Amino acid sequence: MGYPDQRFDVNLSILFTELPLLERPAAAAAAGFTAVELWWPWIETPTPIRAELDALKKALDDAGTQLVGLNFYAGQLPGPDRGALSVPGTESDRFRENIEVAADFAASLGCTALNALYGNRVEGVDPQVQDALALENLVLAARAADRVGAILLVETLNKPESPLYPLVSAPAAIEVVDKVNAATGLGNAKFLLDLYHLSMNGEDLSQVIKAYAAKTGHVQIADNPGRGAPGTGDLPLERLLDELKDAGYAGWVGLEYKPGDRPSAEAFDWLPVSARAAG
Repeated sequence: MGYPDQRFDVNLSILFTELPLLERPAAAAAAGFTAVELWWPWIETPTPIRAELDALKKALDDAGTQLVGLNFYAGQLPGPDRGALSVPGTESDRFRENIEVAADFAASLGCTALNALYGNRVEGVDPQVQDALALENLVLAARAADRVGAILLVETLNKPESPLYPLVSAPAAIEVVDKVNAATGLGNAKFLLDLYHLSMNGEDLSQVIKAYAAKTGHVQIADNPGRGAPGTGDLPLERLLDELKDAGYAGWVGLEYKPGDRPSAEAFDWLPVSARAAG
C-alpha cells in the first residue's frame, strides 16, 4: 500500500509551467513519469488550428507520455473563469464549438477522460437558467465523450478560491453526474474527486471516499494548506489514497499541485522514482 501502489499522472498545466507547453511532456518524462493530464491548453480559443493540435500531439508522443485527462474549453483558466458550459451567450457557444474538437483530440491520443468545468454563477442570471443550460451542454459533452470511448468528468472546486462556482461540495457534483447519466442513459458521467478542493471545503474526506468511490472517474491531489506537494501540508494523502483503493478505485491520481519556489522537476521528492512510471 502507500504511494508506490498508485497510478500517478502529472498535470502539465500547473507543473512544469516554467517551460513552454511543447517542452513539458519531455520534462515530465525526464522526471520519470509516463502519464500526464492537461487543462484546455488554448485558453483564447476553443478551436485551435490543426497545426497547434498536431504539435502538441507530437510532443506528447515523442516524450512517450500518455495523455490520461483533458479539460474541455473552460474560459480563462488559469484566470478568473471556472468553466464555460453554464455561462449563457458567447462562452456557452465556445464550449459547444470545442466539444468535438476536444473529443477528437483526446481520441487521437488514447485519452479516455474529459473534464467539463461547470462555470461560475453570473450576476443577473437566474441560477436555474444556468443549470438548465449546463445540463444541456453536459449531455452534448457526454455523448461526444462516449463516441470516442471516454468518460465525462464533473468536478467540485472549493468555495474560498472559487466563490462564484456552484459545485463546492461532493454531493453537489454527484447530483449533476446523476442528472447527466439519467438524461443520456450512457452512464459515462463520473465524479472528479479532488482531495485538495474537498478539504478546502471542510468535507469529511474519508466519508466522501466511502460514499462516492464507485462514481469516481478520476482523482486529483495537492496538500493543504498551500496546494503544494504531498508532505508540505497536513492532509494524510497516502492514507486517503489507500482508502480510495480499498473502496475499489483503480484509476489515475493526477498530481495537480504547485511546485513552490523550486523548479517543477524538484517537486517530486516525496515519490520514489521507481513509483513514477505508470504500470
